[in-house]
Amino acid sequence: MVAGVALGLAAPGFAGTAAVSLVGTAFLRLIRSIVAPLIFGTLVAGIAGAGSVRAMGRIGLKALVYFEVVTTLALLIGLAAVNMVRPGEGVHLHRSAEEVALPAARSDVSTVIEHTVPASIVDAMARGEVLQIVVFSFLFGAACAAVGAKSKPVVEFCGALAEVMFRYTNYVMYFAPVGVAAAMAYAVGSKGAAVLWNLGQLILTLYGALVVFVAGVLGVVLLVARIPMRRFVTAVREPFLIAFSTATSEAALPRALENMETFGVPRHIVAFVIPAGYSFNLDGSTLYLSLAALFVAQAAGVHLSFSQQLAVLLTLMLTSKGVGGVRGAAIVVLGGTLATFGLPLEGVAVLLGVDTLMDMARASVNVLGNCLACAVVARWEGVDFAVTPGARTSPE
Repeated sequence: MVAGVALGLAAPGFAGTAAVSLVGTAFLRLIRSIVAPLIFGTLVAGIAGAGSVRAMGRIGLKALVYFEVVTTLALLIGLAAVNMVRPGEGVHLHRSAEEVALPAARSDVSTVIEHTVPASIVDAMARGEVLQIVVFSFLFGAACAAVGAKSKPVVEFCGALAEVMFRYTNYVMYFAPVGVAAAMAYAVGSKGAAVLWNLGQLILTLYGALVVFVAGVLGVVLLVARIPMRRFVTAVREPFLIAFSTATSEAALPRALENMETFGVPRHIVAFVIPAGYSFNLDGSTLYLSLAALFVAQAAGVHLSFSQQLAVLLTLMLTSKGVGGVRGAAIVVLGGTLATFGLPLEGVAVLLGVDTLMDMARASVNVLGNCLACAVVARWEGVDFAVTPGARTSPE
């Protein structure tokens, strides 16, 4: 990032050329190649594997209801923050000829709903229609779960596909330093140093919105559920700091599982809620995605009406369920969402330059949100943390 900024400032004539842009473009095309198979594999494997949700019954339902309510609030806070601060104004992103050919977001509600139903999953994947891929994957995964043991080979294939695509993502991310340097150099060289001011605004907006979410949503949940705050903070402090320092919530998973069980959450609740939350309750990532998508729209000079913003919100609400706590996954989902709504993928290149600074915040909030979800579901199940500290057993 620093090298790209330095090149853009020192040699704007060279940095703004097509040759430098080509390096960033190649990286972005690799990112786009990940979206369809990754979402399909993760969603189908996750939903078909939700036999555990059905077996857990009441706990599964409570957890999923909580996940949906909290992540929706996170999306709305991100949407409100980016509309108030408007950090993308003045960046001047432009869509490529390929992206101009993509369908833009539509304001007619019936048309949007119709557009979410895939006529062909192959066609949807080829055109990068993320919402259609999600709808197909949900139905396909539910069908696999209903069929039962006969669908095991298909579910195992989808699980393997997801693992392969995460490894593929890792390979693509090896190219990230070069892609980020080229993208930042081109952004500064072609748009001037003023773009750095916009990115600084975006980072501050994200951190401010996350503070509002943690205090105004998670803090209220903590009080309403009557969870002992001091003990909870002690339990989540270490996994929170691991996620912040590594910029990935996946690294904090083992410690989060152990600490929440020590905190007093029964083992069977910990074992279900926290792993499920890594797919369905990524509060920091969902807030970031709504903020980043609108940032790109503002930077491209595209005015999205309220109904169009709700369509973006719906897309993110669904696609964010298909990502785990893996570094770079949010950028992949963002790229797919931008393509769906006809927004310039160049926005991903600009955001990649400062993604690590933002990933640190969203990953740590993801971990915090999942630990709290675990405690809330336990409290909902009648666990009294004041009476059962450090409980490690669970009734069958």
